Amino acid sequence: MPNRFYNAFDLETWDGTRKADYRTAFQVDRDRVIHAHAFRKLQSKTQVFLSGEYDFYRTRLTHSMEVAQIGRSICHYLLTQGAPLAEDFFIDGELVEAICLSHDLGHPPFGHSGERTLQELMEDHGGFEGNAQTLHLLAETLYQNESGVRGMQPTRALLDGVLKYKKLRSEFSQPPSNHFLYDPQEVYRDFVFGDGTIPAKLHTGETINEFKSIECQIMDWADDAAYSLNDIVDGVKAGFLTIDRIETWAAGEALDAERLQHLDTLFNAIRGDRLEAVFSDRIGGFITACRLRERSNFMAERTNRYRFELVVAAEAMREAAFFKKMANDVIFESPQLQQIEFKARKVLFSLWEACWNNYVEKGGRVINILPPRVGRLIDAEATVDGKARRICDWLAGLTDGLIVRTYKRLNDPEFGSIRDLS
Repeated sequence: MPNRFYNAFDLETWDGTRKADYRTAFQVDRDRVIHAHAFRKLQSKTQVFLSGEYDFYRTRLTHSMEVAQIGRSICHYLLTQGAPLAEDFFIDGELVEAICLSHDLGHPPFGHSGERTLQELMEDHGGFEGNAQTLHLLAETLYQNESGVRGMQPTRALLDGVLKYKKLRSEFSQPPSNHFLYDPQEVYRDFVFGDGTIPAKLHTGETINEFKSIECQIMDWADDAAYSLNDIVDGVKAGFLTIDRIETWAAGEALDAERLQHLDTLFNAIRGDRLEAVFSDRIGGFITACRLRERSNFMAERTNRYRFELVVAAEAMREAAFFKKMANDVIFESPQLQQIEFKARKVLFSLWEACWNNYVEKGGRVINILPPRVGRLIDAEATVDGKARRICDWLAGLTDGLIVRTYKRLNDPEFGSIRDLS
């Protein structure tokens, strides 16, 4: 039975026409993401703790899988609530799954520490933003090879679904550190909106960054639900979050009765060794906190993806915000995580300098330290900013383990051999 929620506008693909096969357009989107090299790399990229340091904690890959599960469940739950949805008019769970699996593809090694460092390195060359980098991969580089095949020809609905932010970097009065698109990505924003004129009021402040398709909103909430709770679980298991530390943190917070109840629930779960079970139940609560609401905007007549918006119960949003703040204050500001920040800066700055001196501002003898394909891509760029973007792409695409091995190979005389070049 055809799904009337989507139309030809939603299914149109960027940069080419796909060959029809037995799958739906959104199944193809999902499958191309899953089989991409960049997706497999997420298994060795930091979520909270350095990948490989604690083997049973979450990585970017397992986090993305959990977000996808929550996203699919939200779609299913909304359908069970009846009107306006129906058996032939529903939000496609496979599309939302593809969006959720894609949402962290652009994030670099070392987690948020690596992202902040690349933002600093790219400040004068168009900036770096994890969400913009994800769009860059999907539309331009995911299946890039020597023959020039680029991107994955995503549907408009998938591209739009990963666009948490739609404001170009140059549209801000001051260049921001995050929450923007790269300026050359305006063509994708135009494509997402079908080359329609964006109302001037959407460019006021950051309003356009809040203008998201229903699938993007589901992904965003699923992401919040996953990491606000699961970072706490991993933090407790790793010993970063203890009752003593949480109590010390809570003593400095102005906690109302609702937040004190969340604290009691957490303490009881830790003492009873039931943390995963209790927090799994809370994820279920975050799913059933969702509702649909009809809205009016310049895209609503063109696609149902903008005719509806996600409404999340206020108490669920407050609970997620509470646990996110706890994780940030107690885990991410801890000395152990700050050491990762220090490592990220040292490693990324060193590799950036090596690439810059040998591929951009060449002086003296040039040493080819990069894979030949990457070197050719850098050489083919006519501008300094273009060369910087290619270096950034290479660095952002490295896993935690590979970037450390590369750094050691270039700086540690006792590390590596001629056979150890992968």
